[in-house]
Amino acid sequence: MSSDLNLNLSRNAFGRLVLVDEQGVEHVGVTPVRAHPISAPDEGVSLVGTDGHELAWIERLSALPVPQRELLESEFAQREFIPTLLRIAKVSTFSTPSQWDVETERGPTQFILKSEEDIRRLAEGRLMITSSHGIQYQVPDRFALDRGSRKLLERFLY
Repeated sequence: MSSDLNLNLSRNAFGRLVLVDEQGVEHVGVTPVRAHPISAPDEGVSLVGTDGHELAWIERLSALPVPQRELLESEFAQREFIPTLLRIAKVSTFSTPSQWDVETERGPTQFILKSEEDIRRLAEGRLMITSSHGIQYQVPDRFALDRGSRKLLERFLY
């Protein structure tokens, strides 16, 4: 395992990440994994080989040279789809499962909330809401939502 900031990281002709380790061994199909994707996305990134073993450890993504950082950030953007919930338009019922009609930064959508446990409270008023299809919606600050959205949300939080 390495924590070297001068990673020999590239993308091959098939779009797969390639890491050449300190011994010169080429690892094709490397997967970057954030240690704390929600609470500290810049801290602790593991580069994992196809066998599931860690090949390299990066303390801070922001400390990498720009080309490697941009390569990893583009990989995360492709793999991590977490829309931001901006407004709750309506919910079908105040018991679960219920259908939610919401506005996100990507536009309007609907999802099914299976249970109240699918709303996870995070620090500083943040929430992570998981739909029945496993899509996670982030709420950066539930107290900053409009009044109607807060009222609907409160029915599921208490």
